[in-house]
Order: sequence, then C-alpha cells, then structure tokens
Amino acid sequence: MAGNSQRRGATRKPGSKKGSSVGSGGQRRRALEGKGPTPKAEDRVSHPAHKRTKQAERRAAQGGGGGSARRAVPDDTVVGRNPVVEALRAAVPARELLVAEGIDADDRVAEAVALATSARVRVSSSPKRDLDRAAGEANHQGLVLRTEPFGYADPEALFSEALAASAQPVIVALDGITDPHNLGAIARSALAFAAAGLLVPSRRSAGVTAAAWRSSAGAFARLPVARATNLARAVGQAQAAGFFVITLDGSARRTVAESAEHFADVPLLVVVGSEGAGVSRIVGDRADQAARIELPGGAESLNASVAAGIALYSIVQARQHT
Repeated sequence: MAGNSQRRGATRKPGSKKGSSVGSGGQRRRALEGKGPTPKAEDRVSHPAHKRTKQAERRAAQGGGGGSARRAVPDDTVVGRNPVVEALRAAVPARELLVAEGIDADDRVAEAVALATSARVRVSSSPKRDLDRAAGEANHQGLVLRTEPFGYADPEALFSEALAASAQPVIVALDGITDPHNLGAIARSALAFAAAGLLVPSRRSAGVTAAAWRSSAGAFARLPVARATNLARAVGQAQAAGFFVITLDGSARRTVAESAEHFADVPLLVVVGSEGAGVSRIVGDRADQAARIELPGGAESLNASVAAGIALYSIVQARQHT
C-alpha cells in the first residue's frame, strides 16, 4: 500500500527489561515439556487418600485383613451395648465380657457387668484396640461379649437317640435357612411341639449363634441340634435309621395335614426350605413324600419359621386323633 511499504514491524528497544527479542534457540524446551502426569491421590503424601491407604495397609498387616474392607463380626461374638445386654439377659452361654478401658459407663454397661458377674462370665477391662480386633471393626460401643461355641450333635447320633427316646420321634431338617432369627424361631416351635431335635447343614445355613439363641428364647439349651456336612447324605442316613422324610413344597399334591395322618405312627424327618428357593432338588429327590400347607387366603408362600410351626402343629394334631 502506498506510503507504508517500508514500515518495520514492532521491535523491542535495546536494553528493554522484558526479555530477549529473539528466540532461545531451543535451550528452554525442557521447561516447556512439563513434569509428566499428575500422581494418583494415594501417592501424594499431602493428600488425605495417602493417609487412608497407609492406615489400611497397617490394618491388613496387623490383622491379616483384606485391605480397607471391614471384617465381619465373628459368629461367637456379640457387639454393642444393647445386643450384649440382651444376650446376657437371655442367658446366652458366654465365656468373656470385654469392657473398654476408660469407657463412659451408663446403665447398660453397669447391667452388662452385673449380669456377666452373676453368670460367672469373666469380665476383662481391655484396651480399645483389643475390642476393635474382637469386633471385626464393628461399632462395639465399648462392650464385646464372647460366647461359648455351640456343641452340635452328630446326625446319626441324633437319629439313634431320638429313636431310643420315642417310637415316633419328629426331627426338623432345615435346607437353606440362612437367617439366624428364623433358625431361633424354628427351634422355639420345635421345642414347643416336642420335636426330638434339629438338623442343619454346615454350609449355606445359619448356625446357632448368639442371634439365633436370643430368637429361640432359650430353646437351644434343651433342644439337640445336629450339623451335617452333606444334608442329602444325612437325609439318607435318617431313612436308613427308620425315619420317613417329608419335604414342605407349595406345589405338592398332598397337604401337610394329609401327610401327617398318613405318617402318624412312624418316625418323621420334616425338611423345611427357605421361603424363596424352597427345598433343594437333591434333598427333595430323596424324600418319601412332599406336602404343602393350604393357604386359603391366597398368599404365595410363608416365612420358613411359620411354615415349620404349622407343619409341626399338624403332626401333633394328627397323632392325637389316631
């Protein structure tokens, strides 16, 4: 354009404090490349995640746990002020009451110590870390009760002892009952209707824990319980000993009342399954008969403990009228 064809571009005056007017010749390229990707949060010492990771590693090293996951409360342990007091009131067999050192004692703590002392349960004042370890990191509120392991019978011994005591004993077998409260309620009904004992599998089944004991209202103190490594095999052993086996099945042709009348004068093993899945196929195939509970109200199923109670009542009624 006329008049500015010789115009020079913007230049920096010599001696300017704003830096060089020319390039660095690549000498500062490394500074422009950065310092690499940002480290993970757990790798940055100043980040809270780093502290949590280190704490989890220490817990795993001390207790053999799996990282930061909480360990489950052991079956023989009751934790928390209310549960501990309830267990001691129910006379759950216990071996030691752990009380945290420096605990802020209230009426529940005082009652727990008094009940334990009265029952001759050892009372130990222990550091909080010992209670944390015993409770599987559950919120123990300063009280942990260690219960006695339940003494299970051998299945064949249960069958023979039941037959020695009665010509027509009734034993209840549980298949897939995982709720300890259901187990306790079934034990209570079994004792009320004079059953000779319970048979439970050792896997995928509730055991006689403190929770089950409380739900049983003390029935486990007087009711034998056998534990089988293989429930189907134990059912076969019962049949070999002379028991007839009935399974509860909502689709069965006969009712429980009809089966009870048919088997009124023989030893019985009644198998109760879970409300959702029922009796397993392998156990059901071994049974002598399946029976259903009539539900005129239209409900699809019953809680396992309710079903067991109805079945036992039906058996008692049938035997009283024969």
